Amino acid sequence: YLFVMNRRLLAYFLLDTSGSMNGEPIEALNNGFNGLISMLRADPQAMDTLHLSIITFDREVKNIVPLIDLASFHPMEITCPDSGPTHTGAALELVSELVQKDLLKGSTEQKGDWRPLLFIFTDGKPSDIQKYRQMIPVIKDLEFGIIVGCAAGPKADEQFLKELTSEVVKLDATDAVTLSSFFKWVSSSITMGGKTQGTGENITLPPPPSELNIIV
Repeated sequence: YLFVMNRRLLAYFLLDTSGSMNGEPIEALNNGFNGLISMLRADPQAMDTLHLSIITFDREVKNIVPLIDLASFHPMEITCPDSGPTHTGAALELVSELVQKDLLKGSTEQKGDWRPLLFIFTDGKPSDIQKYRQMIPVIKDLEFGIIVGCAAGPKADEQFLKELTSEVVKLDATDAVTLSSFFKWVSSSITMGGKTQGTGENITLPPPPSELNIIV
């Protein structure tokens, strides 16, 4: 008897916790993210297949929630230091190591995991630009099903995200309303991503709500 695991859908979240996120933005990020989890839990397919991994980046890069299935995920509070740089490149480096370790490849015995999803949320730009640019081809080689970059707030620079992915969203603010609508949209992207991969098609993102500007 072969134990057949569900094919998993792995979603990696890289969340900017640099000093500029301190105060209202980090609260809004927490509320938005916990709202995302609740929405996903209402989707039976996500409950069956979705696994999440959360990486925060500021001066340090931490995998604060190692890969865990949606049902076992506990709400947590994301915190940030008072000040400090944004090591986006180091975050990409960590996610590339995690994906290579976490992802089950298909073989004759088992169907591997679906192509993973990557969501990057930042309110600034990489402080480690050289490392960031070195990591771009590495991330592209990992064949994510989709990479979504989100540049939030007035100081966010979407140009760097555009070097990594064509799917870039610009948020004018980092307040609770804006972030909650962003995470609602992420939730439907994940749900659609889970459904389209079953048909073997490329993932298409749902149309964004009016608060989000898709950068073309």
